[in-house]
Amino acid sequence: MSDRLYIFDTTLRDGEQVPGCQLNTVEKIQVAKALEALGVDVIEAGFPISSPGDFHSVIEISKAVTWPVICALTRAVERDIDVAADALRYAKHKRIHTGIGTSDEHIKYKFNSNREAILEQAVRAVEYARRFVDDVEFYAEDAGRTDNEYLARIVEAVIKAGATVVNIPDTTGYCLPEEFGGKIRYLMEHVDGIDRAIISTHCHNDLGLATANTLEGVLNGARQVEVTINGIGERAGNTSLEEIAMILRCHKGIDIDTNINTQRLYPTSRLVSSLMNMPVQPNKAIVGRNAFAHSSGIHQDGVLKNAHTYEIMDPRDVGIDLDSIVLTARSGRAALKHRLHAYGVEVSDEKKVDKIYEKFLQLADLKKEVSDADILMLAGADTADQHAVKLDFLQVSSGKGVKNVAAIGLDISGQKFEAASSGNGPVDAAIKALKRIIMKQMTLKEFTIQAISKGSDDVGKVHMQVEYDGRLYYGFGANTDIVTASVEAYIDCINKFKQ
Repeated sequence: MSDRLYIFDTTLRDGEQVPGCQLNTVEKIQVAKALEALGVDVIEAGFPISSPGDFHSVIEISKAVTWPVICALTRAVERDIDVAADALRYAKHKRIHTGIGTSDEHIKYKFNSNREAILEQAVRAVEYARRFVDDVEFYAEDAGRTDNEYLARIVEAVIKAGATVVNIPDTTGYCLPEEFGGKIRYLMEHVDGIDRAIISTHCHNDLGLATANTLEGVLNGARQVEVTINGIGERAGNTSLEEIAMILRCHKGIDIDTNINTQRLYPTSRLVSSLMNMPVQPNKAIVGRNAFAHSSGIHQDGVLKNAHTYEIMDPRDVGIDLDSIVLTARSGRAALKHRLHAYGVEVSDEKKVDKIYEKFLQLADLKKEVSDADILMLAGADTADQHAVKLDFLQVSSGKGVKNVAAIGLDISGQKFEAASSGNGPVDAAIKALKRIIMKQMTLKEFTIQAISKGSDDVGKVHMQVEYDGRLYYGFGANTDIVTASVEAYIDCINKFKQ
């Protein structure tokens, strides 16, 4: 019988710490339900004391999902633990995830403390958390750079205090695979009572080693892995859930199994990418656009004769339907709803379906074929209807030897405003015209254009970062016309300004 590996997903906590990728509560619930359908064992729903939004999200996610454990993060501080326990009050299965930095770097420079005091604080935190829940996970932050002997003392002490799971994070992504695997093996061999807890890995990808380190941890005794969809997370990201799941599925010699329904990997990846406005790189393993694409003539010939010549996975095993319906201007509402359902987007309100379908037809008239990325963008497009500031019209004149001029019309809470301006290019002219209506001191800090599918007629997505009143705001726009997408991204930032 295979060993069981528990999948702890932290997309909604560590993954959401990426700048500009924050979700509202409704979107978090949508992701949580997708993770439940995927088969994850634990959902880390947030860090409740960090903000009222996180606190509320943990409460609502606890209500929305049934069988996964809902986990809330804390520091090794009683107030943090009190707030986490309160946020988890509706969870059917609940866990408090508490911990503290254990490396000498953290102990000296972050806490200005010493090893004995940190050990005592760790034990107190676990004992206090056990007053509220039976399932307590302890994290030894920066365990990757923590001395093994001291780390073993910490792990042994928190298990005796009642920790059911002990997390060994490579917080800085520093470890080499052999080194990290050896650290887990050392703990398995030197910690008295190690059999009373599950050892977990939480690896970061700063050196591109997160998946390799996680796998080495599993091979040396860890039985929980902390991962994110698409490997998103702070800095270079976290271990990718989809990579660990498919490594274990493809390598039959590794007799370790998960509860993951791998056919939900691709739809879940696309859902998270769309909601977080974070495109998946085309060559991303498992879920990238080119993961199963073959451009080499030799490769194409081999795949046509037998897919296994160059493919170690069947694309359908990760949820890529090679026979999926092609959506064009002649496709009906049923086909559109079917495609949305395939990506985990449920739209029960027929009025909302009509709005999405109307926008779909407008886009289909501009393109020969509407891509899945386009569909996901359209599904979230109607949220713009609720904004105070909306783009009414945009007219741009530009070209070689022609003065770049833009005329713009805005609808601001039902009132119409118009302005025009020239600029160094069509985007510059359009934004200057916009600023003549929105008379605020705004500074464009970042401007990125991302093609979300192939072809000259496809949708482009613009990511913008605007500084206003000392704060940074992130905005996104998507359109077949890149100037319109840029203006919509700027307006998205404006709608997020604190009034």
